[in-house]
Amino acid sequence: MIVATAGHIDHGKSTLVKALSGVDTDRLPEEKSRGISIDLGFAYLALPETPLIGVVDVPGHERFVRNMLAGVCGIDYVILVVAADDGVMPQTIEHLSIVQLLGIDAGVAVLTKTDRVSAERVNEVRQQVRELLQSAGLTKFEIVECSVVAQQGVNELRERLGQAARATRRTEVEGRSFRFAIDRSFSIVGSGTVVTGTVFNHQVQVGERLILTPSGASVRVRGIHQNNAAITQAHAGERCALNLVGVGVQDCGRGDWVVASALHAPTSRMDVSLTVLGSEPQALRHWTEVHLHLGTTEVIARVAIERGGSIQPGTTGHARLILNKPIACLNGDRFIVRDQAAQRTLGGGVVLDPFAPARVRDKVLRQTELAAFAKLDPALALRALLEGHSETGVDLDHFARSFNLTDSAVTQLLANLGATLIAKAPNFALLKVSVQELGARVATTLQQHHRAQPQAAGLSLKDLRKQSAPNMKVGVFVAFVREIATEQKIILTGTFAALAVHRSSANAADQMLWQKIQPALAAMGPKGLTAAELAQAAGLKTLVVNDMLHRKVKQGELYRVSSERFFSRANFIHFATLARQLVLASPTQTFIAAQFRDQAGVNRVLAIEILEVLDRLGVTQRVGDTRKLLKPLETVFDLASEAPKSVSAIG
Repeated sequence: MIVATAGHIDHGKSTLVKALSGVDTDRLPEEKSRGISIDLGFAYLALPETPLIGVVDVPGHERFVRNMLAGVCGIDYVILVVAADDGVMPQTIEHLSIVQLLGIDAGVAVLTKTDRVSAERVNEVRQQVRELLQSAGLTKFEIVECSVVAQQGVNELRERLGQAARATRRTEVEGRSFRFAIDRSFSIVGSGTVVTGTVFNHQVQVGERLILTPSGASVRVRGIHQNNAAITQAHAGERCALNLVGVGVQDCGRGDWVVASALHAPTSRMDVSLTVLGSEPQALRHWTEVHLHLGTTEVIARVAIERGGSIQPGTTGHARLILNKPIACLNGDRFIVRDQAAQRTLGGGVVLDPFAPARVRDKVLRQTELAAFAKLDPALALRALLEGHSETGVDLDHFARSFNLTDSAVTQLLANLGATLIAKAPNFALLKVSVQELGARVATTLQQHHRAQPQAAGLSLKDLRKQSAPNMKVGVFVAFVREIATEQKIILTGTFAALAVHRSSANAADQMLWQKIQPALAAMGPKGLTAAELAQAAGLKTLVVNDMLHRKVKQGELYRVSSERFFSRANFIHFATLARQLVLASPTQTFIAAQFRDQAGVNRVLAIEILEVLDRLGVTQRVGDTRKLLKPLETVFDLASEAPKSVSAIG
């Protein structure tokens, strides 16, 4: 369990921590000379038969609230300290507001310095604190009277902390990836860079390779320390120190995270639920500049509110935060916003979508998404997303990254919710009932098209998507049709789809033209033929042949390159085979256009044009000046199903 202090300056927070743990958390010379805490202090409290308690002592001075905010991220429990002589003070109220905004509902209020005042004064301050806690909705907080000088109440407080630690149960381990918020970095001779902080999710072991985010530096964990002892692993909900290899102390520090590689996704635009404190004199307006505190990070941000609106004091609304530099964050992360001068806490809230889209095309659908993300529980959120995205599918990559879920955790969620994957890379999912409904709609659309145009071989996938699933992304729709093709008895040829039972009543004129140019097509070499050359060979008009050739391209029976040369299906299977041979013969599994040119026996311009068509078909993918194989040519050209089958691949 991780505990943080909170309260006004000079109310005895550091003295109380020392009495509890024996550790003086004021480590800086200036802190010693001035007698106040300036930066975060750290200690451990080891109690019998109790998980180790990490204690973060925060500064109480208003000038150092930014440091205080870095200390209360990821904590489980708060000790609100109020001196009996002073009573409730400005920073008492601000710190408690921060605790409330961060969603910390477990803690205890401690009345310190009770030896300095009368019993009547202690009762008076107790009543002040009780009213303050009630106004903040923190009625579970109990109040403990304490005097370090008289050694009263310290043991009672220690016991309460032990009870809380034994009752704390962490759920951020299974199905999550490692995430660690850095609050301090320094260098140790002989060891190198050391960072301290809180393990938010999962666990870390010595030897693991991780990423420092948002910088993206790769690091290795050389060692882990906790309470001045070397350990082999640390878990969610624990404080520890990581000895990192691969990064200098000057390149990491407060505000950075150490994460598993899957979580390295810095963002500068997030959609949030934002609460404005009821004590604010006016509404928080659109495009207000604020200081954003999230985790141990502090950045400048603008608050964007839809339609230039505002959020009234004491209310909560949706907003978008536009940051001046990228940070790391996930769904459910709590944050605080302070005014432009960083002198006053304005409010705070919770991150909904950490990777908000730059543009929102469907505002109604976006509101549905944000309502789902606001559930914070992954199972509830995914269910709501699946129900709200029956026409588009749910982007599982976005969802998993936002909620910090592993592939196996997402797979289990899909099984539990009766959903299935409909596309890969990117991964999209639908409820099984939505798959059935959309599949039936696709089949009906094809049926209607065949009745309206019986002479056509099929309907283009582009038009099929527009008519049956206009809001679904093109790549997702193509993958979806592949998935349902067998069940719905759909045949896919090139970029066209048709029901297996459909037999086109082909245009008689086209059939005659096609038969006349068949000899020229059969003799076509690697250079292909233009419409004029095919027309001359068949003794036909170029314009008539050209129109027919373009129809055949749409039906997937011919391929056209940008120079208006036409190639047969057999030609392109041959070109794809040559590309595969070049890849298999290369140590890097890649080839360049010049190698393909020589292998195909064509000039450079035509070679590049042919490769561009292979790129569009998905056979190859260009990477800089080279190309690699993307999909097996057997899949692209459906070589395994030359005999009639219920499904074939999409070119």
